[in-house]
Amino acid sequence: MRLYSLVRPLAFALDAERAHRLTIAGLKMMPKLDPARFPDSLRSTVAGLEFPSPVGLAAGFDKDAEVPEQMLGMGFGFVEVGTVTPKPQKGNPRPRLFRLVEDRAVINRMGFNNGGQAAAYERLRHATHLHGVIGVNVGANKDSADRIADYAIGARNMAPVARYLTINISSPNTPGLRGLQEEGELRELLAAVEEVRTDKPIFLKVAPDLEPGDHERIVRAALDHHVDALIVSNTTVSRPPLKSRHASEAGGLSGEPLKSLASEALRTFRNASGGEIPLIAVGGIANADDAWERIKAGASLVQLYSAMVFEGPGIGRVIAAGLAGLLKREGFSSISEAVGT
Repeated sequence: MRLYSLVRPLAFALDAERAHRLTIAGLKMMPKLDPARFPDSLRSTVAGLEFPSPVGLAAGFDKDAEVPEQMLGMGFGFVEVGTVTPKPQKGNPRPRLFRLVEDRAVINRMGFNNGGQAAAYERLRHATHLHGVIGVNVGANKDSADRIADYAIGARNMAPVARYLTINISSPNTPGLRGLQEEGELRELLAAVEEVRTDKPIFLKVAPDLEPGDHERIVRAALDHHVDALIVSNTTVSRPPLKSRHASEAGGLSGEPLKSLASEALRTFRNASGGEIPLIAVGGIANADDAWERIKAGASLVQLYSAMVFEGPGIGRVIAAGLAGLLKREGFSSISEAVGT
């Protein structure tokens, strides 16, 4: 992270998407390290998978599964690649990624730009991630005639190279996609995925922008169709007060301004589920205190991405170390003991 503080001014002088691509290119040149090691107190089992640390890298950073092993070596306990769609697609027109430096936030309207599931599959097939947890986030193509079928295809295609699969129906950047969170379409979608699922856990990623009653309805559908965990939550289309000149850009907002909304969504899903389904918190998590708050509010795991833009790729290791210290200070022997307290 000290090195990143020197590099960051150069990166921030570039367009955000170009800087991101250069970051991926640089990481690809690094040797693949063994997954980072963590204190035993940070180990937990969620959906039958053992996570060495509860701090994961959210989908969106490594869309095409180019550097998951490098990120595990950097200090993340697990990495979620994607979103990948059945067919390659370019995504939305540029510019489509904006840093809101004054707000420690990001707005994106990428639109599931990716090289397709076949290319990601080949990269992951050659990965040596049996000793680390790499999940795959799947989505539907923008021009698909049957988006529900796209999710079933993704779940079937990517299962052999994923430790878990995330069904992403909560991106605001594909028109109409969030409509799949509605009662009838959600159940139809989950039934289609359930029909093709293998032994790999299925996670469902939901939006923070939900109406009263939606949380209970989504939980019921998830439990009925044997979803293994909910990821709460994706980016928001709402706009709290922001300072940056990019504040009015369309797209999903993430980072510090999302923190309160994502925290409230987590608490609401915890109340709605009564602890019957594991929750994974994402949105506005930037340090160990943020992660600790979500864990105590009911999250078994946490994910981040936007904070890494400002703090560098070592942030996963730093937060994990901070959590180990908080566990010891509060008298817990493991992360699982603290969940929901």
